[in-house]
Amino acid sequence: MEAIIEAHGLTRRFGDITAVDHLDLTVGRGEIFGLVGPDGAGKTTTLRMLCGLMDPSEGSARVAGHDASRESRQVKDRIGYMAQRFGLYQDLTVEENMIFYADLFGIEGTVRADLTVRLLRMTRMEPFRERQAGRLSGGMKQKLALMCTLLHRPEILFLDEPTNGVDPVSRRDFWAILYELLKDGITIFLTTAYLDEAERCNRVGMMHKGKLIRCAPPQELKREMDSATLEAAFIKMIHATEGAARV
Repeated sequence: MEAIIEAHGLTRRFGDITAVDHLDLTVGRGEIFGLVGPDGAGKTTTLRMLCGLMDPSEGSARVAGHDASRESRQVKDRIGYMAQRFGLYQDLTVEENMIFYADLFGIEGTVRADLTVRLLRMTRMEPFRERQAGRLSGGMKQKLALMCTLLHRPEILFLDEPTNGVDPVSRRDFWAILYELLKDGITIFLTTAYLDEAERCNRVGMMHKGKLIRCAPPQELKREMDSATLEAAFIKMIHATEGAARV
């Protein structure tokens, strides 16, 4: 599979703390890749470096054929990044938020109108297009954030724990949307602390204390260790980092 994301020795330090420690990673075009680990594992820092939002202390990353640090503008033109706290305008309606972000991306006229209709239909948000963002449920806010991220039709979608704190039904709906995006050829790179979400990915990277400790398809990981063992391993990891600040 053609590589669309590559990291070589990617490292980021904050003073004496090494948030990401010599990470080597390759993600193929059209793949859905999940980076799994507890808070403080370095997942968010990894995403920010891949998106060109933060320079590495060492190593390098190439995203969509461009160096994520030296060619960050070209990278940002080709990706969509949905942070844990996406900047929705609470007093604006669903449609007004989408129009605002479309204006930022320079998307106008019939292209914007067609995209808005398609995204509203795909996320089943059409009945709520006139509702203020501040009056949406957590799951609906995540759908709106995703729609705004997709307006400029990115090649790669980076999602930082997109279903964290969202109810199970909304999580299921969100994943149905992601699978629809895969059909359009979009590559998806997401972070999550949920093991059941990791199983839905093509491949999973297990991250702990800044290191990528294992990377394989979820079926292969399950063959190596049963689900109870895997769950216990992650519980141990979470307890080990409990109280650590997110990096």
